[in-house]
Amino acid sequence: MGQQRVMRVGIVYGGKSGEHEVSLSTAFAVMKAFDYDKYELVPFFITRSGEWRVGEPRHAPFQDISELTLLSSSGGTVRAMELLFAGLDSSRETAPSKTLDVIFPLLHGTNGEDGTIQGLFEMANLPYVGAGVLASSVGMDKAFMKQAFAHADIPQCKYVHFIVSEWKREREQVLLHTEAELGYPCFVKPANLGSSVGISKARNRTELIASIELALQYDRKVIVEEFVDAREIEVSVLGNDEPKPSVPGEIISAHEFYDYKAKYTDGKSSMAIPAPIDSELTERIRELAVKAYRAIDGSGLARIDFFVRRSDMEVFINEVNTLPGFTPFSMYPLMWKETGLPYQDLLDQLIQLALDRFEAKQQLHYESV
Repeated sequence: MGQQRVMRVGIVYGGKSGEHEVSLSTAFAVMKAFDYDKYELVPFFITRSGEWRVGEPRHAPFQDISELTLLSSSGGTVRAMELLFAGLDSSRETAPSKTLDVIFPLLHGTNGEDGTIQGLFEMANLPYVGAGVLASSVGMDKAFMKQAFAHADIPQCKYVHFIVSEWKREREQVLLHTEAELGYPCFVKPANLGSSVGISKARNRTELIASIELALQYDRKVIVEEFVDAREIEVSVLGNDEPKPSVPGEIISAHEFYDYKAKYTDGKSSMAIPAPIDSELTERIRELAVKAYRAIDGSGLARIDFFVRRSDMEVFINEVNTLPGFTPFSMYPLMWKETGLPYQDLLDQLIQLALDRFEAKQQLHYESV
């Protein structure tokens, strides 16, 4: 018997996003963890300006994170698109060794997990890991996400949202409405960003104005949420039509809230996996995680974040993250490790879920019958 062909996986990372550096860290960790006896990896780096660079197929991981920028690559965005769309070229026979079997996007934030690049993969007719276009878009836009949660009857904190033109045109009305609905303190966030970038806690009107101005540097839409004195509990979800939840984990932040610095730079926050909560609360949160996943039509993976109010242990959903941090030290893989699924096996399952979803979609009719 001949040797089985290894699967060629395109790894896409970097990006024109405020979470560019986070993406590089994720890609470096993921590429180190793959089993190179089963996979051949093709790195696709996207610069901060949006230029694509393509590296040669790799049969071993990079040794230093700086190598991920692919400075010696040639061909740029044109070559990247040729590789992505190679399978659609019916004008010539394309050797299997020149095409990609599946794409693994590791792009956090804008243009990476908001449905835009997922749409590119759909047009290229390529299997890809993670949520589809709709789920990615809803999972990125916190305002629409909250509307999906409300429709699914999932409890959540009070919030208001507005766009930059409203803020410029009706600043006083926006402030009065926000104060009347939420009071102080409250949290101000860009509606379309992750990794806690651009998030502030406002304790008075002066801080609220400054926080809104900061958030508007990252997105044209702002969401403001009421403050709840709560524990932060998270659940990893894995699957397509039959998603499974992991054991919950708890974030114990060394800051007032789990901001970018607490997540990535100071190393003072900690995690408790499994979360120290009773079995009844554990099962309620796991059930709500799956319900939220289905509410946005999730596939592949997502991390679902909750607040558990300290005063009465009431559960509120915070958000769904369709492309969570994915280093071996991130909550998503750690919760699965504690559930019994090691990091490398998790990668295998995500690849298989992408292929399964793609195969199911190929069975659909695209012309009238």
